[in-house]
Amino acid sequence: QVQLVESGGGLVQAGGSLRLSCAASGRTFSIYRMAWFRQAPGKEREFVASISWGGAGTYYADSVKGRFTISRDNAKITVYLEMNSLKPEDTAVYYCAAGGATGYSDWGQGTQVTVSS
Repeated sequence: QVQLVESGGGLVQAGGSLRLSCAASGRTFSIYRMAWFRQAPGKEREFVASISWGGAGTYYADSVKGRFTISRDNAKITVYLEMNSLKPEDTAVYYCAAGGATGYSDWGQGTQVTVSS
């Protein structure tokens, strides 16, 4: 399996920026795609962004397009999420995920992002 560790969360004022990191270890050779999800209190976990490991394809939820950028470092097997122009509604626990071609099978423990107004 793949182990994922998120970092970079914290408290930021609206309009500010944060950069999340997710370091992968273990059976990283099996990774086809990595992604970020988030879950706010009382809400279901939602997709934020994903990136293909073998290619350069990226996908974003409509709510974060133009504000968030997902990227990867192949040498470090790490995925990043640069979050700009943060809004209070971005407050959530952000989770990193990795999987093969059929779906996401490995998840990190999450990192809290809190955006104050």
